[in-house]
Amino acid sequence: MPDRKPPRLTGDERQTLLALLDYQRRSVVRKVTGVDDDVARRSPVGTGTSLLWLVKHLARAESLWILRRFAGRPVALPDDAVEPTDTVSGAVEIYERTWEAVDAVVGSADLDEPCRDTGDEAPVNLRWVLAHLLEETARHAGHADILREMADGDTGR
Repeated sequence: MPDRKPPRLTGDERQTLLALLDYQRRSVVRKVTGVDDDVARRSPVGTGTSLLWLVKHLARAESLWILRRFAGRPVALPDDAVEPTDTVSGAVEIYERTWEAVDAVVGSADLDEPCRDTGDEAPVNLRWVLAHLLEETARHAGHADILREMADGDTGR
């Protein structure tokens, strides 16, 4: 897999956050693309982390943080447990549909707008949520890098 560097731009804060989040999302998808479903389900680590779980988990995280907590929508969260019938293509499809819903909410929202529902957690605004999703996605993209290299030797972002 050829290495792809993050986009360089001189946009405003929203454009920068969203461009970097999109880059990390696509990096995760590139990591799982072409991997056999059985290989993507396997975890070589004690925590159970697998390529398939990473994709499912990130779809859940974006739904939780943007659709439910920020927008206050009563959405059902995607399950991130890996089932024997899960496929890479199915998980990627759910993840990409989640991006569309998330981007539609974020596109017109004010970065200073607070989350409508943070439960018993300290209040945060959209800026914090986007930065959190960026760091969470980048962290898991790094995990995917290692898992993919362990699976078949493929490297690159």
